[in-house]
Amino acid sequence: MTLHPMTEAASLQALLDSDLFAPWVRELGLKVDAAERDAVHLQLPIAPRHVHGGGVLCGQTMMAAADTAMVVAISAAIGGFKPMTTVQLQTSFLRPIAGDAGAARVTARVLRRGKNLVFGEIQISDARGQLAAHATTTYAML
Repeated sequence: MTLHPMTEAASLQALLDSDLFAPWVRELGLKVDAAERDAVHLQLPIAPRHVHGGGVLCGQTMMAAADTAMVVAISAAIGGFKPMTTVQLQTSFLRPIAGDAGAARVTARVLRRGKNLVFGEIQISDARGQLAAHATTTYAML
């Protein structure tokens, strides 16, 4: 079976590394681990600049990673990048991720694709696989 071009990790990584994303988003260093037709699995390296004074990965970094991962998941689902914008991103933080944990796992899944709106969810887990944040999102296709 031939994989859909946008479910190949190399194609998705090239999208992540492209100038479609702002330089500071690319600096998150997200790496594609795996992809399916409606989901992507990324690694988020935990860098000192993303750790706040409490010694844990800051929520702003997790939300940026979640939002970015969903763009990649939608692109995989529709066969390539098309202009889109976030309409809603709601995030619940369930447990902290230690600043010295090395990396977090980000899984973004497309739940439903409509004509103009796409609904999805993102899970961010620590290195032990424990769920640290859960987000739901809505995107408008432009």
